[in-house]
Amino acid sequence: MLRTTRGPGLGPPLLQAALGLGRAEWHWPASRAASGGRGRAWLQPTGREMGVQVYNSLTGRKEPLIVAHAEAASWYSCGPTVYDHAHLGHACSYVRFDIIRRILTKVFGCNIVMVMGITDVDDKIIKRANEMNISPASLASLYEEDFKQDMAALKVLPPTVYLRVTENIPQIISFIEGIIARGHAYSTAKGNVYFDLKARGDKYGKLVGVVPGPVGEPADSDKRHASDFALWKAAKPQEVFWASPWGPGRPGWHIECSAIASMVFGSQLDIHSGGIDLAFPHHENEIAQCEVFHQCEQWGNYFLHSAINYSDSAMLQAQQLLLGLGSFLEDARAYMKGQLACGSVREAMLWERLSSTKRAVKAALADDFDTPRVIDAILGLAHHGNGQLRAAPKEPGGPRSPAVFGAIISYFEQFFETVGISLANQRCVSGDGSEAALRGVVDELVRFRQEVRQFALAMPEATGDARRQQLLERQPLLEACDTLRRGLTAHGINIKAGVQWRDLGSPQPLPPRFNLCLPGSSDSPASAS
Repeated sequence: MLRTTRGPGLGPPLLQAALGLGRAEWHWPASRAASGGRGRAWLQPTGREMGVQVYNSLTGRKEPLIVAHAEAASWYSCGPTVYDHAHLGHACSYVRFDIIRRILTKVFGCNIVMVMGITDVDDKIIKRANEMNISPASLASLYEEDFKQDMAALKVLPPTVYLRVTENIPQIISFIEGIIARGHAYSTAKGNVYFDLKARGDKYGKLVGVVPGPVGEPADSDKRHASDFALWKAAKPQEVFWASPWGPGRPGWHIECSAIASMVFGSQLDIHSGGIDLAFPHHENEIAQCEVFHQCEQWGNYFLHSAINYSDSAMLQAQQLLLGLGSFLEDARAYMKGQLACGSVREAMLWERLSSTKRAVKAALADDFDTPRVIDAILGLAHHGNGQLRAAPKEPGGPRSPAVFGAIISYFEQFFETVGISLANQRCVSGDGSEAALRGVVDELVRFRQEVRQFALAMPEATGDARRQQLLERQPLLEACDTLRRGLTAHGINIKAGVQWRDLGSPQPLPPRFNLCLPGSSDSPASAS
């Protein structure tokens, strides 16, 4: 689906990395996609059709997104197990689903109620807390806050509500009791409770189709069958525990999400999301637990999964592409202000390109969030806009067409804001004091250069030979300004319609851009407006 784009030579895969989307990154691995068991007896929901096709892991194909209630869609997101810092897998997954959520909300008018479960008690948490000689609760609280700060830094919108496992133990116990009462779980003399997979029969495997065989069990296992999984774990010495009908212990991992999602959304869930690594056994077990508890044929209607597709080079290219788009927007703003001279603009053509781009973008987003097509359309519009701004001026003071560029600027900013990327200029600086001081010095240097340049070009009373003589005398000043501009460019500071900072060799995020409007990108008299 990825294809070469027109324009400045920065193709769709690059900004796709910035957006964190793309069909090739969304779908199941081919080995699972071929599984024959998936999608059997999938029931298409009834309700409000959102005008979007989404790839549904339950069926292995695109399906129309239909939500049960016209006023809101229910969405459960598996949250982190908070025993350590968030990693790249978390970032990729949550950023992608955040973009999907933003698109559904802002483009297709889908009001979403999102619940995220936080696993704040777990084997890993207990082990790490013992190593650090602190309580599991303190460790979980520390890393939960760390996770939330990381998500905020990535501009991932918070869910409607976070729900922690430790704050919902009674509800989880009640959920387990319901599964036991329906004959699909059993308790043991040791105080464990297991889900009985044999009682589930051939209904198990809705999501993955071919279910992997069980791994080896310890000799003292009290399961009936090796493939059964824990709903409640009996407490071990020195472990945190809660009282239950089966003795002191704590919930198994899979039951947490089932109980929490059901507590909010009941027996019907529109959307469930998570990393591809959670599909089996976690999500498969959630489906089994919920359909048994609620005695329903289909608990979750749409399962969305992501896989990691990241490289430093792709991120660097994406940054360069965003910088290029930012440069176009700065040129367009300069043209609107009369600070950029160019030839006659084909205004009607640009209006039509803007209109067709909007249609193409919405159609692509409605087709399983097809970002390669989206970026192709956006870069095509930027390419045509750039072409008009680069046209050589035929005569000064000719007809101008700033409104269409204002409309393009507004559309670009609106689209990127929709997906959580801000292209707006920033005057503030970040980083430590030395970095801020350095940027302040460069800021003043550029202002001084601008004043020199304006003096060299200002000849209000001179005409004819007198003007040419003054230009000749002041040419060294213009050349000095041009030399300074080239020198700053070598250090990653571009002076065009504004000052742009970029890191030429690092895949780290770009520094802020300064809003210093300058007349043009060259110091030759011919380019002066």
